[in-house]
Amino acid sequence: MHLRRFFISPGHNYFGHHGKPAGTHPATEVDTLACVAGKGIRGDRFFEHKKNYAGQITFFAAEVFAELCEHLTLGDPSPADLRRNVITAGVDLNTLIGEEFEIQGVRFFGTRECSPCYWMDQAYVPGTESFLKGRGGLRAQILTSGTLALTMEAMTPDFTD
Repeated sequence: MHLRRFFISPGHNYFGHHGKPAGTHPATEVDTLACVAGKGIRGDRFFEHKKNYAGQITFFAAEVFAELCEHLTLGDPSPADLRRNVITAGVDLNTLIGEEFEIQGVRFFGTRECSPCYWMDQAYVPGTESFLKGRGGLRAQILTSGTLALTMEAMTPDFTD
């Protein structure tokens, strides 16, 4: 698995906003993620959300983002609008559901797909939610504390942004 980009956001734009307008909290791109076992990512909106929360950290595949951009002819998209924390390359994230895995010494447990919701059509264009069904990313729990950092390899662009 290759780590390409990291994002955090201090507040929710969609979660808990059903029937209300989307929030306006920006997703901030960062070079490191401080992962805290059982709590989430320090500085992110889901940090200490609730005990054993399935989405303490979320992953999304750069390859799927590139397919999305091509399929829906997106103009100038940003993966930040996915509201996922880690953009990866080189792994089918669905294979990590129900599995423990390690990245840079930090252990995770893949809990389930990070299913797309109707807000995806607002974040990008109509049809986004449908296109991402079955490949919306991965929700995971953080089993051991540590810091994920982007490496020089991550600075090599390999998808649209």
